[in-house]
Amino acid sequence: MDEKLAFASATTLARMLREKNIGAVELLDLYLRRVERLNPRINAIIAEQVDVARKAAAERDAQTARGESAGPLHGVPMTVKESFDLPGLRSTWGMPAFADNVAGRTALAVERLQRAGAVVFGKTNVPAALADWQSFNPVYGTANNPWNVGRTPGGSSGGSAAALAGGLTGLELGSDIGASIRNPAHYCGVYGHKPTFGICPSDGHQLPDSYSFLDIAVIGPLARSAHDLETSLDIIAGPDAIDARGWTLNLPKPKDMKFADLRVAVMPTADTAPVDAAVRGEIEKLADFLRNQGAHVDMEARPVDPAEAHEAYIMLLRAATSGGMDQKVWEKLAAHRDTLHGRSDYYAWHARANTMSHREWLSWDNIRHRMRRDWEKFFTRFDLLLCPTAASTAFPHMQTGERWERMISVDGKPQPSTTQMFWAGYSGMVFLPSTIAPIGIAADGLPVGVQIVAPQYLDYRAIRFAQLLEREYRGFTPPPGWL
Repeated sequence: MDEKLAFASATTLARMLREKNIGAVELLDLYLRRVERLNPRINAIIAEQVDVARKAAAERDAQTARGESAGPLHGVPMTVKESFDLPGLRSTWGMPAFADNVAGRTALAVERLQRAGAVVFGKTNVPAALADWQSFNPVYGTANNPWNVGRTPGGSSGGSAAALAGGLTGLELGSDIGASIRNPAHYCGVYGHKPTFGICPSDGHQLPDSYSFLDIAVIGPLARSAHDLETSLDIIAGPDAIDARGWTLNLPKPKDMKFADLRVAVMPTADTAPVDAAVRGEIEKLADFLRNQGAHVDMEARPVDPAEAHEAYIMLLRAATSGGMDQKVWEKLAAHRDTLHGRSDYYAWHARANTMSHREWLSWDNIRHRMRRDWEKFFTRFDLLLCPTAASTAFPHMQTGERWERMISVDGKPQPSTTQMFWAGYSGMVFLPSTIAPIGIAADGLPVGVQIVAPQYLDYRAIRFAQLLEREYRGFTPPPGWL
């Protein structure tokens, strides 16, 4: 079987399977051979269920022989982020404390993908506690970027994006609270979609004794084609069993989309979180292309003040994740916060947010909802906002010190790696959907993606724009040496 097939889109693979051009077991074995041969270079896939997957693939082949189809992902081999529950496999979130946490049930979104025909054969690497823009942890070790193994694939869905870029899986499922889908897609040159908050159920994406769902956090697909994002979202979106008693989801789909009809705001950088020329240059090139195609392009319009949004996001984000903080670490921050008055750096925000009162949180939440209204007004003038996902291309592995102490290079100047989290939160904290699409290769040989932000519940507008770019501007290209 031609190795190039491993880089085909999931929708292409499903069609080939239904048309009997390939078999499901045959395709699964192609990916398993590639995982055995190539995965040691990147450590993206950290657990497999070969026997279970081969049985599922054989069932798909039997259905094909009968002229039946299991659904739009009929027979497509795929993996999921380690944090999603799969019976018989561990869900550790990269933490030794949960090394014995073997799932008994399948996460709801994974179950929906399986019912749509997908053959889930393994899990992919993450950072400890899903809390980094790298993917290394004491349970599974370090995941590398297939474009350059000395660079991070991103996080926290870093193994997901690396496995896709390396042609080790057909489709992926990740999660995102701080660009954990978007950042790895950008770093690895694949597609990712962060859905509107609340439309995709997170059941089975929780640690033991965790029952509530985090503010801002979502789950969503990663893929090698924007068409796969649409197919995947069709499958996983919708209420869980409890919510389904009272509501259904009806996301509008654009009937047609042309560049010439679009009103696009473009934000290549921001004073609060400067972006390297390697990234902003590719976004500016895209803006020029769109202008030449007849789109209305505005380089100055902004929905809300970036500086205010930056602080609000970090306060809400770190408040949301504070429940998982070790008690001694929390007590140290609480004792330290009174010494941080007047400071407006990430560490000061981090300390205040993790130890704030509920009354303080309500004030920040109110600011967030004011900004939601401002974004909605902005989208009466524009169809989409285009902006970076991160301040640079994939940076070298950095595994010592706190995240805010690690520096990346932005136009030759050191920038705390946490500063670029602004690009995660600007739209994410106000619940908006955004799609990442690859748009270029920088001078350092690493991919660059664009973040496509759409109004709340207009997920398919962002995805359809990514499909248009895929067809008429640039699509996924495999990293050198992985064919």
